[in-house]
Amino acid sequence: MRVLLVEDERRLAALVKSGLADEGFAVDVAHDGTEGLWMAEENAYDAIVLDVMLPRLNGYAVCRRLRDAGNWTPIMVLTAKDGEYDEAEALDTGADDFLSKPFSYVVLLARLRALVRRGGRERPVSLKVGDLVVDPAGMRCRRAGTDIALTPKEFAVLHGLARRAGEVVSKAELLEQAWDFAYDGDPSIVEVYISALRRKVDAPFGRSSIVTVRGAGYRLDGSR
Repeated sequence: MRVLLVEDERRLAALVKSGLADEGFAVDVAHDGTEGLWMAEENAYDAIVLDVMLPRLNGYAVCRRLRDAGNWTPIMVLTAKDGEYDEAEALDTGADDFLSKPFSYVVLLARLRALVRRGGRERPVSLKVGDLVVDPAGMRCRRAGTDIALTPKEFAVLHGLARRAGEVVSKAELLEQAWDFAYDGDPSIVEVYISALRRKVDAPFGRSSIVTVRGAGYRLDGSR
């Protein structure tokens, strides 16, 4: 799952990004409201974690502009403020949830997963590709009624394929989905995770649903 974190406190942003990455999230970070708005408009995210007190453009304004533009990505507002009027303002501008600083990371993670589970207006809770079911909110996968244990990165790559089932997804697109906006490592890392997924998701069930399209990328085919 891909998350945009808009937070000007760089130490806090680094800590939250590290924690979410350990849970399998791909996290992009912006340190001011203008940059955050641009990234939210230019990229597809499963959720946005948005601070209120930001340089250049505050979080309320970012949230309002996204909603006015028809962007319904789930938004959680983070703020040092804790008054009921601040919470009401966040919700009135279109935010889906509100969390005051200082906050418990465990609570942040649970509420972020709940946001992803609810999703945007048109986002399904679970993705079904043939007999394969991918649940992005619970980070669960099962095939033919059998649960499949995946690492966070394996799940992220599978989710990237499942959300575009039947289409060819390039290595670059999978890197963007499962790692982060600034990843500059070896793109062949995708092949390692594709091989692992085939061993776990296809081979035990006698299936070959993860198809290599030479020179283009990979396709998840529920009929194979």
